[in-house]
Formats: sequence, C-alpha cells, structure tokens
Amino acid sequence: MRTGMLSAFPFLAMAVVGAADMTGGPGIGLQPMMALGPAFAGLTGGKRRTAAVGALALVLTVALSLYNDQFGERRGNATLISVAGVSVAALVATAMRQRREAELANVRSIAEAAQRVLLRPVPRSAGRLRVAVSYTSAVAEARIGGDLYEVVTSPHGVRVIIGDVQGKGLEAVETAAVVLGAFREAAYDESDLPAVGERLERALDRHLLGEKFVTAVLVEVEHSERPRTATLLNFGHPAPLAVRHDGSVHFAEPPRRCLPLGLGLHGSEPPFPHQVPFAPGDQLLLYTDGVTEARNADNHFYPLDQRAHLLKDPDPEGALEAVHQDIEEHVRSPLNDDAAMLLLRYRNFRAAPESDAAENDRVEPSA
Repeated sequence: MRTGMLSAFPFLAMAVVGAADMTGGPGIGLQPMMALGPAFAGLTGGKRRTAAVGALALVLTVALSLYNDQFGERRGNATLISVAGVSVAALVATAMRQRREAELANVRSIAEAAQRVLLRPVPRSAGRLRVAVSYTSAVAEARIGGDLYEVVTSPHGVRVIIGDVQGKGLEAVETAAVVLGAFREAAYDESDLPAVGERLERALDRHLLGEKFVTAVLVEVEHSERPRTATLLNFGHPAPLAVRHDGSVHFAEPPRRCLPLGLGLHGSEPPFPHQVPFAPGDQLLLYTDGVTEARNADNHFYPLDQRAHLLKDPDPEGALEAVHQDIEEHVRSPLNDDAAMLLLRYRNFRAAPESDAAENDRVEPSA
C-alpha cells in the first residue's frame, strides 16, 4: 500500500499544483511546486518512469507559464529551470538507487550461500532421533548471526551442538564458523564428548583474542536401539529443556557450572559429562539465551518451561513453529538477540521404518 501511494503521489502532487495555480491565478505562486512530481518519482520505479514524470512536469510547467502569460519572462524561466534541474537530479538519484539495490541483491545472495555453508540444514532424522530447528536473527533481514547449531551422525552416536558466540556482527559469524568446523571434524573422529570439547577449546584458543568466548552444550545419543539416556556436556550454556513422555518437564542442569568455550584453557576444570533420561516419547529442546531472555512489555522473561505443552505437535517442525509464534506474541516487537532452537525427539524404534530418503532429508531452519 505504501509503495502504491508513493507511486501515485507524483501525479497527484502535479495535479493539485496545476489545479490550484489555474484556480488562484499567477499571484498564488504555486507553479514552482510542480517540481514535487519528479522529486518524489525517484523514490519508486525505474529511470524510464522518473524521466517520464520529469518530462510531464516540464510540459505542465510550460503550459501553466503560457496560461499565466509568464512564458519567456524571468519568473517563468526560473520556474522552468528549477523543474528541469529537479528532474535531472531525480533521474540521477534513481540510477544510483537502482545500482545500490543491485549490489544489495548480490550481497544477500552471498549471505544466503554463506548461511548454507555455515548453518547447513539439519537432517530430519538422525539415528533414533527426529530433529527440527528454528533460527531467528536479531539483525534486520539477516539470515545468520552469532548462534550456531549442528547435528552429526558419527560411528559413536548422534552428536549435537548448539551455541552462542559472544558479541554480534561479522566477527561473531567468523567465530561461529570456527566452532562449527571444529565440531564437524571432532564429532566424527573423537571417541567421547570430552574429547570433542577439547578439540573445540584448542580451535578457539588459536582463533579468539582477549576475553571472548562461546557458550555451548554438546549432546550425544548412542546408536543403541534402547539408549535410555542422552549424554550432555555443558560449557556455560542455558540448560536444555527435557520433556518426558509422561508430561513432566525439567531443565537438564549440569552437576556444576563451567566456563564457556574459549576460556577453558585458562586453568579451570573442564565440564563433566552428565546423563539425562531419554526414552521413546521424550524430547530435548536445545536453545540459546535469545529465547529465554526475550522480554515482553512488562519486562518479564519468556517462560519456556511453562510453554512445554506447545511441543505436543506430532510434527517436530510444527512444534517449534508453535513455540516461535508464542515468543513473538510474548515480545510483540523485534527480538534484541539471536534466537535458535533445536528439538530432538526419540523416534520409537518399534514404529514402521522410515525410508532411506527420509533419513537423508534435511530441514531448513524455520524463522
């Protein structure tokens, strides 16, 4: 609607100026305002449309000068020169705007390619798990930020990471790329989660400068047909939300809090892996602090544990979409921080086997 109004405004403005000038006579002095037409024409449309509006404004200016007996006089000539100058300026501005729009389109296409490399679509199914992901960037019109996630099927089990890089912008994206690259290699090679964590620490120690860090939680679910537990390794990250098949809900807090990634090589003890029950019908919701720290108008945080009932949707993606919409209703404004959610569901091994295509199918993050 706004675009349509801006498109019609140049013609409406010239019509109003022309009618007022013809009604009020030359003494009203509105003829120079005919330049409003080409001035606003440069906001929308292309060069041809702007040039056409400018030409129409010049024709109307000449017609009004003849009607008011001002053509060839100093006042009429000054008005004509002013409208012509504004028309040329509008045409130049339109050309520059179109060039910037083309450059922005190229940058967006590069950003989308970077997203596919950095935050690859996660598999819908991995081992005994069904997986869904939701990601919202706090940066307007951005697709990637400082939050990260990945799911890797290794010989030792399905290994998952979700994390949050300190800071924002391109520097945070670069750090996220370092963590994800190291995790994708270590998750497949290392025999246990602590070894994966050590690899991540070493990678970040080579990359990070100063006191920057990355909070993260690692999860491992073995390939056993009845893995009644999931192993977690928490590096100062918000505890995952565990939803049991009987409806009970609790945060899977670690036995003790540890420093985030990037600070662990400074003499502190590494995190201790702990296990949480994980059986058919159970769910683990991994998330970043952009979810739980989303505030409403009354400055209240989003009560994630009180919204666990939204995860009852049989479709994991539908369940995450319900939570995402509820967060938006809670905040009723753009988020101030990146928000990522990764839902892990135990896929009942007694159910009918899914096709190999479903195992390899990957899902893009909903937003």
